[in-house]
Amino acid sequence: MRTAKNLRIHELIGLHAQIANSSCRKWIDLKGKIVDETKNLLVFETEKGEVKIQKISSAFLFTLENGEKVELKGKDILFRPEERTKKAL
Repeated sequence: MRTAKNLRIHELIGLHAQIANSSCRKWIDLKGKIVDETKNLLVFETEKGEVKIQKISSAFLFTLENGEKVELKGKDILFRPEERTKKAL
């Protein structure tokens, strides 16, 4: 189960998220569901379609299944999803 403590090493696809901060001001407050992830990008499904956001220049506010909100800086999750469990500890 995803919690605030283990979210950095957990699967992010399927979570609802919002961009809390970004070097690109037009993306701030963008909301959507995470549908894909690479080492450097999170792909959001929004009302206007898919949007690719760079992790390194953003901070994300994830909503967990229990309604809890967790903010993570992109640099803290800057790994391939399959490598995150080894490197993000």
